[in-house]
Amino acid sequence: MHAAGLAAPAGTPRLPSKRRVPVSQPGMADPHQFFDDTSSAPTRGYGGQPSPGGLGYPSPSSSHEAPFLADPMSNMAMAYGSSLAAHGKELVDKNIDRFIPVTKLKYYFAVDTVYVGKKLGLLVFPYLHQDWEVQYQQDTPVAPRFDINAPDLYIPAMAFITYILVAGLALGTQDRFSPDLLGLQASSALAWLTLEVVAILLSLYLVTVNTDLTTIDLVAFLGYKYVGMIGGVLVGLLFGKIGYYLVLGWCCVSIFVFMIRTLRLKILAQAAAEGVPVRGARNQLRMYLTMAVAAAQPLLMYWLTFHLVR
Repeated sequence: MHAAGLAAPAGTPRLPSKRRVPVSQPGMADPHQFFDDTSSAPTRGYGGQPSPGGLGYPSPSSSHEAPFLADPMSNMAMAYGSSLAAHGKELVDKNIDRFIPVTKLKYYFAVDTVYVGKKLGLLVFPYLHQDWEVQYQQDTPVAPRFDINAPDLYIPAMAFITYILVAGLALGTQDRFSPDLLGLQASSALAWLTLEVVAILLSLYLVTVNTDLTTIDLVAFLGYKYVGMIGGVLVGLLFGKIGYYLVLGWCCVSIFVFMIRTLRLKILAQAAAEGVPVRGARNQLRMYLTMAVAAAQPLLMYWLTFHLVR
């Protein structure tokens, strides 16, 4: 009876039954949620505590670098790398000094403004200068800035560059300038300088001269002639050929006197030390060699500049 009373009448549609969703208790996760919500848990998530900036990224820490620095293998590798770099630098410096004497070149560029001014005055007017001896300190020549008689490479290098620039100016004023012609002028000057050095070294070897005159000293002494060449060309551009010949002639005589008084202490060191002339054949050859080197300077000064003044 009760069952019949609960049964639905025939023809009456059955209503769909409602599905009960279990209510989540506090502290329990949602059964339909795939991942736990950790946004509200301050002690969970990546990086532990939130960063001071509040962006949710882990704060930078040196805790990851400490094991690397404390690793003995890493320290050994760093020490080995440093020693290897130092050894390589020493090897490179040694090989460079073998072919290019960098240490010696520093000596020839140890000049100052006072030295340059006095040296230029000595090159132009060497007639009143008395003491031509190079000063030494513990068997080592003093730096050029302390001795006006010491050779340097600063003045020859700057004079050579200035000579090329003045040659370009002279060619430009005559509408003859071209990069090829300027390059030919520079290469010609370098070729003559190289030929001079080789010829003097060969002559010293044949004459068997024991001297402390080095190759760099020769380059320095032979490069001083560019100072007079610059003066001759500049005056020639301003006053014509008459001014050119007057200034160049004065500079030629000055460089001749300068070379004689300088080289005689280098090539004729034995006779100068004794204070008396040695009349031997070998000493005569040394004298001729000194005169030839000094006489070649005016000839080259004229040869390298006469075509620049018209």
